[in-house]
Amino acid sequence: MVFGNTSTPSGILTVTLCEGKGLKDKDLIGKNDPYVELWLDDNYKQRSSNISGTNNPVWNETFSFNITKSSHDKKLYLKVYDKDLVGCDKIGDTKFDLKDVYSGKEFDGWVSLPAKLGLTSHGELHLKINFTPN
Repeated sequence: MVFGNTSTPSGILTVTLCEGKGLKDKDLIGKNDPYVELWLDDNYKQRSSNISGTNNPVWNETFSFNITKSSHDKKLYLKVYDKDLVGCDKIGDTKFDLKDVYSGKEFDGWVSLPAKLGLTSHGELHLKINFTPN
């Protein structure tokens, strides 16, 4: 496979959102009700289910993304929110470089949700990511 600035392989990117741990508490009373938005392109975001009352949610949800040769972004973006009765609060976000995954290496590990300056963490997400070329 050839990866230039303007091409990526075509195929299916599969992301399994396994669980989260140590998510920063955004509620004054009680625990978070977290969900995650995942995307490669701002125009097509996917969303996990909402898990109520925990800072250590278990999702075990799988998301698929069609990757085309014209796709330019080699990063997966994730944003974690705490759902409230009115609106939601951002817990944290991160981006994951997919270069190794596109090269055939499956990823099974934890990714951090760094604080703004990167000195602390707002928790972690356990992800499994693989790519199946066409």
